[in-house]
Amino acid sequence: MKNTVTLTDNRNGKTYEFDILNGTMGPDVIDISTFFSQTGMFTFDRGYTSTAMCRSSITYIDGVKGELMHRGYDIAYLAKNKSFLDVAYLLLNKELPNEDEYKNFKQELKKRSYIHEGMMKIFDAFPSKAHPMAVLQASVSALSAFYSDHLNMDNPDEYREMAMRIIAKIPTIAAFSYRFSRGYPIIYPNLDRGFTENFLYMLRSYPYEHVDLKPIEVKALDTVFMLHADHEQNASTTTVRAVGSTHAHPYACIAAGIGALWGWAHGGANEGVIRQLEEIGTADNVDKYIARAKDKNDSFRLMGFGHRVYKNFDPRAKVLKKMCDELISQIGINTELLKIARKIEQIALTDEYFISRNLYPNVDFYSGIILKALGIPNEMFAVIFVIGRTPGWISQWIELKEQDSIKIVRPRQLYVGEKNRTPHE
Repeated sequence: MKNTVTLTDNRNGKTYEFDILNGTMGPDVIDISTFFSQTGMFTFDRGYTSTAMCRSSITYIDGVKGELMHRGYDIAYLAKNKSFLDVAYLLLNKELPNEDEYKNFKQELKKRSYIHEGMMKIFDAFPSKAHPMAVLQASVSALSAFYSDHLNMDNPDEYREMAMRIIAKIPTIAAFSYRFSRGYPIIYPNLDRGFTENFLYMLRSYPYEHVDLKPIEVKALDTVFMLHADHEQNASTTTVRAVGSTHAHPYACIAAGIGALWGWAHGGANEGVIRQLEEIGTADNVDKYIARAKDKNDSFRLMGFGHRVYKNFDPRAKVLKKMCDELISQIGINTELLKIARKIEQIALTDEYFISRNLYPNVDFYSGIILKALGIPNEMFAVIFVIGRTPGWISQWIELKEQDSIKIVRPRQLYVGEKNRTPHE
């Protein structure tokens, strides 16, 4: 027997019946795909906060319990036992890799990490002060011109090749974007290094100079990548799916996702955290800013606290807090910025004002501190997010592509403008 829900229009007493669809976890959903044809009305849901826009088997979030799973694996387990490339493989292939699969995956990414030399002209065309996200978005979009064989894909082998290509090349594009913006000589990928180590190498190295990359630094950045790999139907992922529903090529979809991620309320949030810590200036000023955050008449809000989805502690933040402590302990930094962050963190975790409102430090708070400790400049923070999120975006795109049919995303609206106006004579 099908489960249904009956809605009654109290204006005329008419009733309408809609099917209830069940997922394997999480809330059930009401199938309102025939709502307009039955009722002549639309539903109204600002920000799609109560609307499921797709079926997906990639990532599950329970915001109340503070749970995050990829393909059924809890994020805490993955962070403790696996690497970013393990999770990237999992998202793409639905299973964690065995030893040989991991080795082959890693090797394939290495081979594809170089970019077409013609793309160097793109970097050179931007002004020196261009934000790396602007350069990254343009360069990813340009991949369609240099790799036009991926404009139309119809089988899984083509999906896989495209996925490997873009996951491998985005760190290279990101590093080149940064070095062009600083006027530094370009450092090409070093195939003797692992995925995350190689990215740090391309950021820090100079020709003919040895670069000392501590294992804890590589581990910390790898963990940041992993914890950003996918996060269900957030703004940028929804953007990738929406553009994908038009049958646009995947590079256009990823470029659109980068644009959405750049927003300060999304991927730019960890950059905002550091800028706010810099604004606070010293640990002695923290109490003053905390008082401002509590003042309902003050527009000031602490960056990096609370989350749109999680009504409990962000599970990614729990992992990053531990990694943050370990990184700082091993590399021995104690800057004024860190003192400010530590004092704010201590207050937020013990003050009833923050606890009662579930304003716990989130992933942006700790990732910002980690990236700053690694010497990565503020303008690269969102770029780091893109590198981590790319496997999730591509997996979501592939899932959309493999549906029986793709329906173009076309939300409706509640029109509140003028009506039936007559031109003035």
